[in-house]
Amino acid sequence: MLPLDELPWDKRFTGGLPADPDSSNRRRQVVGAAYSRVAPTPVAAPQTLCWSPEVASLLGLSPDVCASDDFAEVFSGNRVPAGADPYAMCYGGHQFGNWAGQLGDGRAIALGSIVAADGSSQTLQLKGPGPTPYSRTADGRAVLRSSIREFLCSEAMHHLGIPTTRALSLVTTGDAVVRDMLYDGHPRPEPGAVVCRVAPSFTRFGSFELPSSRHDVALLTELVAYTVANDFPDLCPPTATVPEQTVALYTEVCRRTAKLVIDWMRVGFVHGVLNTDNMSILGLTIDYGPYGWLENFDPGWTPNTTDAGGRRYRYGAQPTIVGWNLAQLANALVPLVGETEPFQAALDDYMRSYQELYLMMTCSRLGWGAPQPGVDTESIRELMDLFERSETDYLIVHRNLAMVPIEPDAPDESLLAPLADAWYVPSQIAGDLSDAWLGWLRAWGRRVHDGGIVDGRSRQRAMNALNPKYVLRNYLAQEAIDLAEAGDITRVRDLLDVVRNPYDDQPGRDHFAARRPEWARHKVGCSMLSCSS
Repeated sequence: MLPLDELPWDKRFTGGLPADPDSSNRRRQVVGAAYSRVAPTPVAAPQTLCWSPEVASLLGLSPDVCASDDFAEVFSGNRVPAGADPYAMCYGGHQFGNWAGQLGDGRAIALGSIVAADGSSQTLQLKGPGPTPYSRTADGRAVLRSSIREFLCSEAMHHLGIPTTRALSLVTTGDAVVRDMLYDGHPRPEPGAVVCRVAPSFTRFGSFELPSSRHDVALLTELVAYTVANDFPDLCPPTATVPEQTVALYTEVCRRTAKLVIDWMRVGFVHGVLNTDNMSILGLTIDYGPYGWLENFDPGWTPNTTDAGGRRYRYGAQPTIVGWNLAQLANALVPLVGETEPFQAALDDYMRSYQELYLMMTCSRLGWGAPQPGVDTESIRELMDLFERSETDYLIVHRNLAMVPIEPDAPDESLLAPLADAWYVPSQIAGDLSDAWLGWLRAWGRRVHDGGIVDGRSRQRAMNALNPKYVLRNYLAQEAIDLAEAGDITRVRDLLDVVRNPYDDQPGRDHFAARRPEWARHKVGCSMLSCSS
């Protein structure tokens, strides 16, 4: 149990990389530095609404500390605890496919990194604590609605087993923040909030892109050496040269990122803003902006209103877009190696391993065991076609498929009944479409007999371990936001508790697993979200 002034700060980032020599908090281009030291701007009346017990335990913080007034002061940015060394990171990025130049932490300030209870180094970063040198024309603040979404989704993804940044706390500021939520000329004041995000590192693809774009080979070399030594200590022998370190780092990033995207596709998660500055060098899900979960299956769906025209970041395009982002990281690192071939080989492995892992994952979640590539690929394609022909909930079908009987003589109604909760328009499941579903389900059962998990209970356990019952559905998050903005935080706390066990049945909580209600079909916050936060 550590008082906040006794946190074991290790200052590895600020001690290991060059700092901006200008200590003023004014907007500017920062050259030759990985970060700028900057303090949070105090707020009027901080109040802790919610905190994650698991993250608090990781950081060595007791419940009494988390419930204290000082906790709200520190994690709103009102007080910098002893030993902290606050900073904002400098990086660039490609946004919607275009080079945007310097971006940086425009509304995030890291208090620093501490040695956690498990011996790892964890960086504590405040999102929404005020302006930094990278804020450009913005105010550096965040609103309650986006802060709730980030807080809950960070923890939901962790408990789904998906690599992610974590969230320690959600603190309101007592200040209003003016935002034009839909960028339609109707700004309004909203309650402000600050989330404390936690990760071993917040280094992004764009951290390497910016110095490379400026031909700053010295800083680029320092960033690679620092990242390998601190974030990938077992990746290379100590005698590795800079080119060897660089290729090894890139290859590992490709490997981790492929596994990350597989998990996104498995649970129907759509990031929404896969710019290169939103890609973690550790293969974590980072920067929860206008994300969403598939409700009815639609590979062309994007939750981001800014992306509504081109749909660059739609669900079905995520593996390809991430590959494009990895290519931009390769371009940034080439100057340290002098040749492109090792990067191309790693990038080719990314797409090859993605395809192999995707087939393995899909066969496992369907109860089929080891893939039979020709047969299984066609059957999976037929299932996706059925999803698109009928408005069907992506998650519920995969979850409830485990309850469909596999006996050849099972009655038709027993095959369709477990999936009834997944149909958004039940009347669609008739005639030829009903026959198509029945045909696929019987073929699925035959495939289970041919190499899958035949025992019903074993199959259900194995399938349920990959197919969550509870995710942070868009409408659930919006309901919690609406209540919180009216002063009722109980739904946020309820959801935090629900998402801790996403693969388990939770008696009395089936309503948190229900398909999207009709009122949420076109409601802002449920169907589409903006980057305004």
